[in-house]
Amino acid sequence: MMTLQDLRYFAAVAEQLHFGRAAAMCHVSQPTLSGQLRRLEEDLGVTLFERSNRHVAITPAGERILEHARKALEEVSLLEAVALASRDQLAGPLRLGVIPTLAPYLIPLILGPLREAYPQMTIELWEDLTHSLLGLLRTQRLDVALIATEPEEDLTAIPLFAEPFLAALSPAHRLAGAEIVNEADLAGDVLVLADGHCMAVQTLSACGRKNSPRGSFRASSLETLLNLVEAGYGSTLIPGLAARALGGRKVILRPLAGGSSRTIRLASRQTFPRPKALRAIEGIVRSAMSSCRL
Repeated sequence: MMTLQDLRYFAAVAEQLHFGRAAAMCHVSQPTLSGQLRRLEEDLGVTLFERSNRHVAITPAGERILEHARKALEEVSLLEAVALASRDQLAGPLRLGVIPTLAPYLIPLILGPLREAYPQMTIELWEDLTHSLLGLLRTQRLDVALIATEPEEDLTAIPLFAEPFLAALSPAHRLAGAEIVNEADLAGDVLVLADGHCMAVQTLSACGRKNSPRGSFRASSLETLLNLVEAGYGSTLIPGLAARALGGRKVILRPLAGGSSRTIRLASRQTFPRPKALRAIEGIVRSAMSSCRL
């Protein structure tokens, strides 16, 4: 009867095309591995490898079977990971979604501390717009998500920190000389992200607008908005964490008189079975932000 160990031996030989190296990789003797593969071929009724003293080659039938064997081994690996996570909530993969206006700035601050504090936890990142992340949460394709809006009642969210918005202006902008900028003064030329980005709505709301100024640009990234601001095409608002990544840009940042900000939240399903992992992410983010001046 075929076993998972048989499939592991088979995949190892297919990878190495050498029985000695495959046996070493599987931590067994070469006679043990060779004998097990002979029995597997007898059980299947096909020859998996052509063997000679100098050469090992997988047969066409072996190639086809290998594809399914690898899928079976992958599924078993996932099953083991799920079982491990059930025993230890801080071990195994954790699928983390992040919105695009947060991911480039926050994720580099937390991945290292997460890896150090929880070495058995593997973070699988997914960057997407808020509505997509929430849909992935609901269908259990994500475990948790870092977002900047309040989700609907079927999901739960932990407020993590308030991130202030800053006015981004070119040196030639009419408001560049002000120490503090009134949000309403940006309404005439504010540039926003494209529909679907929660920050587009937040920016317009902060500036007292329902729609973008006529003829304005709608960009898919903060990077594009900043390029446009630098080129003198208008102003925009950026989240506080993004200010750390401006580098040598010719962009002036100013605080806002109204103190406009967004709340970053950690969203998940109410039935998520790993609350300790959720609290681990929460703790690492809070710790990172406590040492990060916004």
